[in-house]
Amino acid sequence: MSSITELWTKSKDTFDIKSLSQILSFAGDGKLKDSNATSTEFRELLEQVPSKLLSRFADNCLSDKFDDSGFALQDIINQIGVRLGFEVEHGLYRGKQNDIGFDGIWTSKDGHRIVVEVKTTDAYRINLDIIAEYRNKLSNDSRLDKLRSSILIIVGRQDTGDLEAQIRGSRHAWDIRLISTDSLLKLLGLKETLNDAKTIQQINELLKPREYTRIDRLIELIFETSKDLQLDEIDEITEEDSPKEKKRRKPNEDKTTPVSFHEECLIKVQNNLKINLIKQSRISYKTKNSSIGLICAISKTHMSGQNEKYWFAFHPHQKDFLSEFPTSYISLGCGSSDSTFLIPYSDFEPFIQYLWTTEKDGRMYWHIVINKREGKFLLQQPYSGKNVSIDLAKYKI
Repeated sequence: MSSITELWTKSKDTFDIKSLSQILSFAGDGKLKDSNATSTEFRELLEQVPSKLLSRFADNCLSDKFDDSGFALQDIINQIGVRLGFEVEHGLYRGKQNDIGFDGIWTSKDGHRIVVEVKTTDAYRINLDIIAEYRNKLSNDSRLDKLRSSILIIVGRQDTGDLEAQIRGSRHAWDIRLISTDSLLKLLGLKETLNDAKTIQQINELLKPREYTRIDRLIELIFETSKDLQLDEIDEITEEDSPKEKKRRKPNEDKTTPVSFHEECLIKVQNNLKINLIKQSRISYKTKNSSIGLICAISKTHMSGQNEKYWFAFHPHQKDFLSEFPTSYISLGCGSSDSTFLIPYSDFEPFIQYLWTTEKDGRMYWHIVINKREGKFLLQQPYSGKNVSIDLAKYKI
């Protein structure tokens, strides 16, 4: 019998019409238990699906109240932690004698560890002493440094007033953060619209307990996030932005006409490489084991006389991202997914030094300019000395 991950690979449409409880019934014996086949299959599935499906699964857990819905939500929350950039250790579904009953441990890139407690509801008072004792025991077992750790309670709904008051009035107030599942999903959604990993890491700092009498750090975070989102405005570069080819636009030409065929290009890349890629930021992706990384950029068609041209912005943080992986690629969609190019980064990297650059508002980026002439897609290399072009034919997928 196929696993639910194999079912997802073969028939994604099935998951659009099935509830989470129905999907779980296809895995193992249909019951989530520690270290059994059902939990293994379910966690593998969560690693594969897009974030919008994680959101629907979470809503199923909170709205439908089926058997094991609380355990399923625990796994979904931990997968959100993975996608936010934490290294995640799963906890137990059911507490056992002599075992520490945490729901998850999230480790950030700076080594801070967050002990996660997932609750489907805040209708009942939570014994904060028990959760704090989990952290104490983990510290005593040398599994975390108490001075570099905290607690995060994640509840099902936004209405957390009683629990907030309980935390504020306890001796654990300086060690605990509280967030709803909905807000955590919004944080993930924001992360997937951002560009620079440094901004994402700053946002994750919100999950650590902080004293905000002085709000400078919050203002700095808002400022940095705004700057990051402004990168979208230059992500598709028009002809008049090109340093060597400044031309007057036609009066009625829309400079910012949106194009949207990322998804189609991504599907072609995944089919070509026979892999599943998980979204990391607005146009960056990686495999679950971090063996392969991808930047997937698209451009609308620009006319220059009788010829078509395509422009892309390539940023230093994207270069850094691709350099992290043993194998990485840059995918360029020219006008539509019908003209998708998949270039190994090891091939593309030598081209970067010969690209035009722009510095603006303290940020630098390279211009990737592709000309289409006589059916050939040619990558411009204006600083090569001979202004040569690279024929991209062998990279078309």
